[in-house]
Amino acid sequence: MPPAALRSLASWARTCYSSQCSNSLTHLPPTNSIFRRAGSPSCVAAAANGYLGTTSHCRILPAQQRKQRSTISSSNKTTSQIDDERGMLVVSIMGPSNAGKSTLFNRLMCKDANRAYRLASEKRSRRRRGAQGRVGHNNPSKRPGGAIVSSTPGTTRDRRECIGRIGGTLFRLLDTAGVDGEKIGHLVGKGKDPMERAMIQQTLKAAKSADLVLLMFDARVGVTTDLAETSRWLRKVGPGDDSSHREVRLLANKLEGDAWSANYDSAVMSHLEEASRVGFGEALPISAEHGEGLADVAAVIEELTEAKRKRLGISTEYDDEGGITSGHSAEKPLQLAILGRQNVGKSTLVNALLKQERVITGPTPGLTRDSIAVKWSWRGRPVQLTDTAGIRKGAQRDRSDDIEDLAVQDAMRAMKTADVAVLVLDAEARVLQRQELAIADAVVKEGRSLVVAANKMDLLIDEEYSKEDYADAVQEQIEIRFPMLRKTPVVPMSSLTGENVDRLTPVVFNARDRWAQMVNTGLLNRWLKEVLDTQAPPLHNGRPIKIKYIMQTKGRPPSFLLFSNVEEIPTSYLRYVTRNFQEAFQMYGMEVRMSIKKSAENPYQEKKTSNSVGIGGWQGRTKRLVKSLKQTGAPPKRKRKRYKR
Repeated sequence: MPPAALRSLASWARTCYSSQCSNSLTHLPPTNSIFRRAGSPSCVAAAANGYLGTTSHCRILPAQQRKQRSTISSSNKTTSQIDDERGMLVVSIMGPSNAGKSTLFNRLMCKDANRAYRLASEKRSRRRRGAQGRVGHNNPSKRPGGAIVSSTPGTTRDRRECIGRIGGTLFRLLDTAGVDGEKIGHLVGKGKDPMERAMIQQTLKAAKSADLVLLMFDARVGVTTDLAETSRWLRKVGPGDDSSHREVRLLANKLEGDAWSANYDSAVMSHLEEASRVGFGEALPISAEHGEGLADVAAVIEELTEAKRKRLGISTEYDDEGGITSGHSAEKPLQLAILGRQNVGKSTLVNALLKQERVITGPTPGLTRDSIAVKWSWRGRPVQLTDTAGIRKGAQRDRSDDIEDLAVQDAMRAMKTADVAVLVLDAEARVLQRQELAIADAVVKEGRSLVVAANKMDLLIDEEYSKEDYADAVQEQIEIRFPMLRKTPVVPMSSLTGENVDRLTPVVFNARDRWAQMVNTGLLNRWLKEVLDTQAPPLHNGRPIKIKYIMQTKGRPPSFLLFSNVEEIPTSYLRYVTRNFQEAFQMYGMEVRMSIKKSAENPYQEKKTSNSVGIGGWQGRTKRLVKSLKQTGAPPKRKRKRYKR
């Protein structure tokens, strides 16, 4: 087949893929100019074959079929596709600072597979799409739940992981910190900055575990010294035990439109030609911000995914939804968020629970920025553990940029999607801070279950002051300053030494079970009768209040409906009922929601009769007009009201 035909075929495949993903013709250049200039159409042919190899990615579904499939829950559909993580490709995004790594991470992140549920504040009107989903979010820089994107170099610090999706292919996606020659020097002992050393070590782990490394650079800047040193470093770093086959592909980012390819002698074309001499083949021109050029990336990911699954002996058949067939559905993991002020030991606690250096720690306040979600298994039970940034008051935050505000928003979103939130306290403060009370109040009002981790107990515990005394003192302060949170579970610990850390997880699972518990209706009404016999409701407008019945409407959080003869019950008595319920059913550390519903009217009660006669409005006027025409043959005379002076 001639090169021109191959290019046309690849262009058709990209157009078909784009229309399938977004239901609209996303702009893509007709063919990559770097391939034309190199004079070798082999890469274009490989891209075309990558799309034509699986016809399910290129078919256009009828409108009625798309409508039927859109009614299926996306989260259940995506969960069923993740059957064996061994067969999922591991893709690491690497490159110098400000190359657009986090933007591409947000673009490729699969929302359906990475959320606990959709928040009501994030519900938006969605365009009609095909069954294959979409390439990415419309605004990846402002995507809720994604990586923090900023023009400030070095914004990303930790290694962030999620489930990525492009077309119908799912894969594990890793975002890393920017790499340069100075950070690489920390691996051989040349640097002395512990934070820089920790960042490059996280990037090193991402490089070793990856099957595919997407090495990004700014095509408008070209090949810099940092990119050249990163390329040499990647060639020296061998794949880890989990990945015996690793490929590196160059991505030339920030190439919107196709105006850059019109001029043969433009600076961008020179940069692309120079990048081809780095040693990883031709660079793929893309725009992570606008989603252009991702069809070539999709072809590479799909090809490597099929090769890996064949190498491991895993089925590569695709189901009707475009995903890999699955055999079972896994247990839903416990969503656990670690919250607190800055520098209280949240990241150290996460590392102590995982028993590995998963996130960066240090004495610098505000070290953690992104909310890092880590999959973990405790005694065979799955847990989604999320480390969050420290939350400060708005007046105390850094106003030089919006990074801290975005970090706090990310932390609050992690709290909203969690089942249990662990509030970490600092023993050095001696007293409960007002900001910690505000965080606890936000957790309870959101309907989450709360557990308090009293950290750094090694600074206070001695022969005369035990850890039980420390836990009782913290619980007493919480009860005095926040009565609704009395008897909230408090676990004293030292995340630095690891003492008492293993006691946290059983308490968290117990809190989740109590939070999701559904109480039998008969047991509830027997409890209600005892409460009413102990303390009868007060009078309401001189009328006795009768609470006839109670039922639980839902759990997570526990919510109940009280049937009464009045629409409102005094707040003081409702608080008394809630307090008694918490003590009877051990519902501590969470909000118990009690709603009132007035019972149906008594059918034997005399109803008030209205003094008005007949019907009004246009129906009354029509009736009077017809009656007058029948009797007198003329319309009725209007009676004018005379007002007395």
